[in-house]
Amino acid sequence: MRTSPNLAATTPPGMADLRPVQAAGERRLRHVHRAVAELRRGGPALLVCAEGVFLVAAAELAGVATLLRFEELAAQPAQLLLAPTRAAAVLQRPAPGAADAPAVALRLPAGVTPALLRAFADPTAEAPTLRPEAAAAPPAEPAAAAIRLAKLARLLPAVLFAPAAAEAGAADFAARHDLIAVPGADVIAYPATVAATLSRVAEARVPTEDSRDLRIIAFRPADGGTEHLAMVVGDPWSAAEPPLVRLHSECFTGDLLGSLRCDCGPQLRGALARMGQEGAGVLLYLAQEGRGIGLVNKLRAYQLQDEGVDTLDANTRLGYGADERNFLVAAAMLRELGIETVRVLTNNPDKVAALEACGIRVAARVPHRFPANEHNGRYLQTKAERFGHLF
Repeated sequence: MRTSPNLAATTPPGMADLRPVQAAGERRLRHVHRAVAELRRGGPALLVCAEGVFLVAAAELAGVATLLRFEELAAQPAQLLLAPTRAAAVLQRPAPGAADAPAVALRLPAGVTPALLRAFADPTAEAPTLRPEAAAAPPAEPAAAAIRLAKLARLLPAVLFAPAAAEAGAADFAARHDLIAVPGADVIAYPATVAATLSRVAEARVPTEDSRDLRIIAFRPADGGTEHLAMVVGDPWSAAEPPLVRLHSECFTGDLLGSLRCDCGPQLRGALARMGQEGAGVLLYLAQEGRGIGLVNKLRAYQLQDEGVDTLDANTRLGYGADERNFLVAAAMLRELGIETVRVLTNNPDKVAALEACGIRVAARVPHRFPANEHNGRYLQTKAERFGHLF
């Protein structure tokens, strides 16, 4: 088998002019990634927006030290921003504002503790003993950026939020108080920017039981985040028809442990086996666990499912959307591999629409069905009835 064309090894005419633009994008990504790391450590970061400068921190990880930092550095009392679906559950009534608003602001009760914050944020935690009140709607862009920052950190979309006392400017304020500052616009633009900066970093032949002629190519985003993998079977560039392609989001429980709660393991191995039978294909193994919510939140969703809700409602109760994946990444990987037209191995018509929206031509959708078992029957039924999967 010949290896895939390394499009990054050459610079086509005109591409040199784009290097400063790409470098600027990489710097923006690094700032976002550093802010994500601060939230994952439980500390605050600084959002710089047209509407002002705002302190943000993840509610589920904010400890006493973080609450004291907000008291010291905020110009106003901190509020709690929640996704509308989670806010309605905490308020025990419909959340104010539009259903598609990025967040709902709640006034925190006096003497709020880290445990109470976690109870507000996490539907799997013990129910909160106090009920907060709704506050005035937060500015749209800062609220959207704050919630997205938590989602990028694979944390619950629930954040402490307050205007910072940054009269001298964001840069000076961040330097004096050892804070990571990031423009809100860069956080919102992250999905598109990260896809544009993927680069190939390693590849090797990895024969498997399902496909003896398999090569794995690793793609790394410029912010240093988790790599995505392209599993290339045979020679998809020389096939008589568009290559068979599957977009497969990583699933630790299904792919590695063989969990019976989903159909991910059979879909992964079945896709590679089918590509092996055809002699060619590409499986994109995307680092987007749980439709983009992360492994920890997927386990929380499982807990909610054990209490009787389906997989879609479990995600929305956590404050996430039905599908949080970034398919721009898949399109960028295919282009880097020199593949512009594909047959998509999927039951999900949204994947077809997403690839086409990203500029990849889909010549056909190829069904990819496997029998249900006693543990995933309801899950597959929800896929069909509420996600529109075609079984």
